[in-house]
Amino acid sequence: MKMHKTFGLLSVLVLTAYVMITWASTPVGVTPTLIGRGTFSAFRVKSDNSAFKFKASLASDKEKSDDFKSTPSLEPVADFVVRTNDYAPGASTGWHTHPGPVFITVTQGEVTFYEVDDPSCTPKVVREGQGYVDTGHGHIGRNETSNPAKDVVVAIAPVGLPFRNELPAPGPYCTF
Repeated sequence: MKMHKTFGLLSVLVLTAYVMITWASTPVGVTPTLIGRGTFSAFRVKSDNSAFKFKASLASDKEKSDDFKSTPSLEPVADFVVRTNDYAPGASTGWHTHPGPVFITVTQGEVTFYEVDDPSCTPKVVREGQGYVDTGHGHIGRNETSNPAKDVVVAIAPVGLPFRNELPAPGPYCTF
């Protein structure tokens, strides 16, 4: 009896994994190239330059992210993943999420982004030299032109863990 329950549970897990994989929205026509992945300890950066004031921090769970007076710890806090994506005409990243913010700079052509939680499925067209910040809620990037496109991505992720998770397709508000 115990073996039947184990076999039944294993069968359900295998079926669930199969359904998740077949419903997942995998990339099509996008070639990613990893440039590097580095682990960062907590840090604080502040610039008082009159032309560009800037303040940012990355803190561990033990620290307050807005406290610029204390010394940050040296424990690893996050990985920064840098890669490029080459988009063939008509290419798609597939619907996916990220655990942290992703900073995307289009370096060639244009890429159109759609947010998974946007009921109007409004396109956000990002052209060469422009940037797009993904907050991690879920999105898709598409090359909707007949020309190649390329971007450079800086993704912030938990140390050693994946920086991308697939979502089902089509999105809830978009038909693709």
